[in-house]
Amino acid sequence: MSNLIVHGGAPLRGRIVPSANKNAVLPVLCATLLTDQPVRLRGVPDITDVRKILDIFRALGSDVRMDHDSGTLELHHRDTLFDAARHRLPEEMRSSIMLVPPLLARFGVARLEDNVKGCTLGVREIDPHVDIFRRFGGQVERAAGSLLVRRAGPLRPVDHWLDYASVTTTENFVLCAAMADGTSTLTNAASEPHVQEFCRFMAMLGARIDGIGTSRLTVHGGGALAGGEFTFDEDFHEITTFLALGAITGGDVEVRNGAPENFPLIDRTFEKFGVRIEHANGWSRALRSGPLQVQQPFTSNVLTKVEAAPWPYFPVDLLPIFIALGVRAQGNAMFWNKVYDGALGWTGELSKFGAHVFSSDPHRLITFGGNPLSPAVVESPYIIRVAIALFMVAASIEGRSEIRNAAPIKRAHPRFVENLRSLGARVEWTEGD
Repeated sequence: MSNLIVHGGAPLRGRIVPSANKNAVLPVLCATLLTDQPVRLRGVPDITDVRKILDIFRALGSDVRMDHDSGTLELHHRDTLFDAARHRLPEEMRSSIMLVPPLLARFGVARLEDNVKGCTLGVREIDPHVDIFRRFGGQVERAAGSLLVRRAGPLRPVDHWLDYASVTTTENFVLCAAMADGTSTLTNAASEPHVQEFCRFMAMLGARIDGIGTSRLTVHGGGALAGGEFTFDEDFHEITTFLALGAITGGDVEVRNGAPENFPLIDRTFEKFGVRIEHANGWSRALRSGPLQVQQPFTSNVLTKVEAAPWPYFPVDLLPIFIALGVRAQGNAMFWNKVYDGALGWTGELSKFGAHVFSSDPHRLITFGGNPLSPAVVESPYIIRVAIALFMVAASIEGRSEIRNAAPIKRAHPRFVENLRSLGARVEWTEGD
């Protein structure tokens, strides 16, 4: 069990170069299995989920050369072999399900563990994925503790309309469609920046994809995919996280940001708490002229709201970061998670700091901010940015706090503690029971 110890109360100041987005890197790694040509990836973060997938590649006989210092990864799946009887895909990692299409296309069979999962965000069904596999010609059957997906013939093109805009289901559709001989279309596709980045990588390999960044994708599949070189963008989640850390501690943090066009709604959400975001010369900066303050809506008798849903809504993964700001800001605000039913159960931990938070239902809560807070020992669930949100509150309070079970941070943010120390934070990892 990895815990974070923080001696809070110091304003964080300095510059940060963020890592790539885990949710772009992992599907791209899975997609490399579709080609037997060499692929070079630049900007690959040294995080636990990446290491797990690379371990699988090595077990399958792929040539894997990772330079963690430079973030350069060279992959060659020329001699890769998969045996469903003995090879297991990584557990405790939602992205494992995106290894199914390339395994299915190359070897005719894939095996997925029944308990594959990611963060503990509530019920996360795999039915939409099973539906995709079947529509493209896969046969899905249950085995002891796992699911087996087989194909008897070539993958066939599909026209499909998703129930909801799921990121990983969209990516699985593209992976299957790229290997199906013909044109496939997906309506209600997810369009998050990391989905767009994944689609650009697929296009670099030679897949023809129309509609990138929209809710309707058309994939012209069937051709052999090539290799190539691809450089990842900075993670907009990590950019936002360090901007928020600067704001909540009353500091001044600049973060490199090569895609400010993704930030208008995030910027306006910061403004709801009295924080102005400035983008200039490839860097972003959070500015506040006084204490954090919830801005009142023009309409009377309503609460300021942060509503999180699939892109282009406010990103649901960032909601905990802004709940932390809401706890510290003067005034009241409502936070609405329109995606997951179990993502707000952690907020009782905020009361250990002395915060006043009211859960309206599994999807909505209200922060009554501005209360005097004190250091605390809190427990994080297995949710990456919840651990960070608890750290944010602790970092803004003078004294020693401890965030227990903070290891999920390592799944997405390499050098997290080192980056914090460069900004002046007094923080360290410890191992608990």
